[in-house]
Amino acid sequence: DVSSVRDVGSVRLLVKQPGCNLLKPNKDGWMPLHEAAYYGQDQCIKILLRGSCTLKEQTALMIAVVREHLACVECLLENRADPDIINKERETPLYKACEKESPAMVAMLLNYGASVNKSCIQGWTALHESVCRNNVEICEMLVKAGAKVSMPNMYGITPIFVAAQSGKVDALCMLLKNGADLNSQAADGATSLYEACKNGHENIVKFLLSQNADANKPGKTGQLPIHIAAQRGNDSIISMLIPATSKARVRRSGISPLHLAAERNRNDILEVLIKAGFDVNATLSEGRSMMYEDRRSTALYFAVMNNNIDATTMLLKAGANPNLDTFNPLLVALRQGCIQTVILLVEHGANVNANIPTHPTSFPASVMFCIEYLTLLKYLMDNGCDALSCFNCVYGSNPHPPIKTRNNPRYDPDEAVISTENFSRWAGPIIDVLLDYVGHVKLCARLIEHLDSYHEWQCIKEKASMCTYTFCLNYSYMQMISVTCVFICWF
Repeated sequence: DVSSVRDVGSVRLLVKQPGCNLLKPNKDGWMPLHEAAYYGQDQCIKILLRGSCTLKEQTALMIAVVREHLACVECLLENRADPDIINKERETPLYKACEKESPAMVAMLLNYGASVNKSCIQGWTALHESVCRNNVEICEMLVKAGAKVSMPNMYGITPIFVAAQSGKVDALCMLLKNGADLNSQAADGATSLYEACKNGHENIVKFLLSQNADANKPGKTGQLPIHIAAQRGNDSIISMLIPATSKARVRRSGISPLHLAAERNRNDILEVLIKAGFDVNATLSEGRSMMYEDRRSTALYFAVMNNNIDATTMLLKAGANPNLDTFNPLLVALRQGCIQTVILLVEHGANVNANIPTHPTSFPASVMFCIEYLTLLKYLMDNGCDALSCFNCVYGSNPHPPIKTRNNPRYDPDEAVISTENFSRWAGPIIDVLLDYVGHVKLCARLIEHLDSYHEWQCIKEKASMCTYTFCLNYSYMQMISVTCVFICWF
């Protein structure tokens, strides 16, 4: 009975029983020797070893190590227990001793020939484990016994990478003193400096830079340590990295730390980077821009998209050009109805007549985003938005072709969407505002049809009774409503 192995007396009786098989396991696979090792019964272990003919049950050593029974470990090793037999995770007794942070047990296993560079199923060695726990004493014992300071795990992570990643400065110093490669890269291209920045370990970053760590080594994504620091929002780390970072390298990466700071609303980081002279007009590389459906490219676009007025103000004051993106940030601000951002952009030169290249219209696209914001429409008109371009109609008072509609408004033809109830109700108020900026016009047949559908809009017809231009909402302004529907779907 395995469970009876709790004291010397019961073990002696067990050994004397005729036909007793000391190697027979119970339902859990445990033998008497395992039980003795688990409970730290070193005298029982000696009796059991004398009564056995083999030592196939040497995983008892692993149990004794895990349970931190030093006397049992010594007893097993003295009786030729193999210190390199692994468990199902491929961990050795030495690895588990490092996990338990027991210098005495580590020393004993090393003295009995334990292999110092055996790795577990994830590729971690005993040194990886000791570094992770910042146990310098054990680390030095392992290195003295021949542990490889730059041995990678299955992900290419070396012990120095572990020290930087987990913020273990003492272990880091010890590894460097013993020849570890400061700039080694993991399988994903990340360096120790990158990981320290990623995890916000300011003391590690400071130390690595003092040891000439390379701040310009990109990972497989092309990003540098300063990129991840900007994304994570640590201004102290950013300040340390700026002098060590090449702006030319940043440009080659296809993304500025300004983009990442603006995307994550890291206003303090944005301020530090701007003061350091990072280009506020840097654009994303084509490949990175294509990752966004709206093809955004500037830090300003990110700030406007986030409705971050402080960031928008900082960037514009620093000279950000509001007209670099495929979709003008002004259109985004208008869509959001943010008056303050719209004013900021217009005051800094945003194109009030901006169009959408992928959906060209004969009138300013900015007008279409003011459908629900008449105050903004008036502001745009006051600042030079071209209202006259809306007053075009190839049919005039002649019959108009029928409008073809589809079930999905995102893919409707340009003239279709206005015929829906939701959109047609905006026509009157918009036309009313536009008329104030172009004088009187003659309304086309289709427009009159829409205005007649709302009794309150009769005054608009009277306002346009002194005819100068013929205006067709159906084939010009109605066109932009369809484009609006497409753009709205992206938000």
